[in-house]
Amino acid sequence: MTTLNVILLAILLHYCGRSEGGTVWPMPQMMSTSKSTLEIPLDFQFESDISTDIIDKAFQRYRKLIFLGPLPANQPAAAVNPNQKKIQSVGNLTKLFVQIDDVTANLTLNSDDSYSLSIHAQPEPVAFLHAKQTWGVLRGLETFSQLIDATYDGFFVKETKIVDYPRFKYRGVMLDSARHYLTLDVILQNLDAMSYNKFNVFHWHIVDDQSFPFVSLTYPQLSRQGSYTPRHVYTPDDVDTVIQYAYERGIRVIVEFDTPGHSSSWRSIPNFLTPCYTKNGIPNGQFGPINPILNSTYVVLEKFFREIKKRFPDQYIHLGGDEVNFDCWKSNPDIQDFMTQHGFADHYELLEQYYEHNLVAIMEKIGLRYIIWQDVVDNNVKVDPNTVVQVWKTSPSYKAELAKVTKMNLQTILSSCWYLNYIGYGRDWERFYRCDPQDFKGSQAQKDLVIGGEACIWGEYVDSTNLMERFWPRASAVSERLWSSAKVNNVDAALPRIDHHRCYQLVRRGLRAQPINGNSFCQAEYNTVMNSRDYDEL
Repeated sequence: MTTLNVILLAILLHYCGRSEGGTVWPMPQMMSTSKSTLEIPLDFQFESDISTDIIDKAFQRYRKLIFLGPLPANQPAAAVNPNQKKIQSVGNLTKLFVQIDDVTANLTLNSDDSYSLSIHAQPEPVAFLHAKQTWGVLRGLETFSQLIDATYDGFFVKETKIVDYPRFKYRGVMLDSARHYLTLDVILQNLDAMSYNKFNVFHWHIVDDQSFPFVSLTYPQLSRQGSYTPRHVYTPDDVDTVIQYAYERGIRVIVEFDTPGHSSSWRSIPNFLTPCYTKNGIPNGQFGPINPILNSTYVVLEKFFREIKKRFPDQYIHLGGDEVNFDCWKSNPDIQDFMTQHGFADHYELLEQYYEHNLVAIMEKIGLRYIIWQDVVDNNVKVDPNTVVQVWKTSPSYKAELAKVTKMNLQTILSSCWYLNYIGYGRDWERFYRCDPQDFKGSQAQKDLVIGGEACIWGEYVDSTNLMERFWPRASAVSERLWSSAKVNNVDAALPRIDHHRCYQLVRRGLRAQPINGNSFCQAEYNTVMNSRDYDEL
């Protein structure tokens, strides 16, 4: 073993072998602590002068998380270190007072996640959490829960002052439920993990070429003929459950219906996909992207997206637009005639622009804002100034792409360096941690147009059996990059913290988060946790 590995192992043993609170992930903007320690008795309460359903449920949820006490002492991997020295407290903290300025603010792109938290030992033990909006309270409660130190002697917290807010307002996670179906319980567990990491957007890539599991009330044949089986679907009740569960955790749900490509699973709608032809002008029985030249196409799309607007409350939708293969369009004689009539020559990106223009007009008509993949602007499609562009490609350089898109005065989201379905041996989270959405050549005005980023995991080799352990805590590296100050970028300093976060905020809370730093252990090993607790209890 090298000297460096010995040092790293010693650091990890130091952090993992204890249950010390005060290690907050992602790192707050401003935080100070003292040595004065308060004990939290079992009759501890949250108190607020305003009661709402979201806040009341959050109080119940975090009370359970705070008092996840030690597992039975005879367990080989109990939740705390039995050799930890007894903590000396200077008093009891019996309440956390919560103040919210505005409980009516909706959950949107511009929601305020900021909060301040103060825990004082003198002149008497008291704790205050203040937030401008409900969403800041949820972030502050998560931070407070991470400050708690659970020992065999009780629960303790150090005197602490925090002022915190996110660096970026869009902090997303994308799951693909089309290539492999993801069960509802795993989607909800992922939302829990997102809340523990202060992510605030669930980008749901719900359908693709491979399957159409979304049950549409307007076009029920889409899932009947497009899903893998009648059981591999998301019913209206399932969708409502996801949206509500996310909302209670301050997470927006932005659904994606990728068109005109990636649309093979829409085949149940007659005359919707483009028929492909052989070189001899004979239909070959295959179909390509959505047929952009038929008026009926846009009638279907408007009816469908009107349903989506009713069922998904967020003001944004993801329209996809990536990887449109022009070969089928090129082979189709009707499309060739259309191209000639409209003076498009052989510039099929103009046909794509024609489609996108009509699709965007529908969005504006029904009142939806939208996100697109970068391919649309790369193909020189003229887009609406309100468009949000998601940069995902690594070649050419994503930094050049960010510079190009922001120079067009378009808001931008970065995903290029955060495709977590690509696995690297060893500590691959470090490269996620080093990637910064504003690290490109451009003016400050351009960099301000980067509204955040997204950790993505595509489903070719991921389903409900391995999603959580593959994604977490690797995605935690992204969460700190999107929440914390740009100056919080030292991998060596982050290494023991992310390992502690994995053990105490993920595994100990019943989530299958994989080890990512080499040799180490958790005081609360996963099997021991789940043998002693039901996940629903958490």
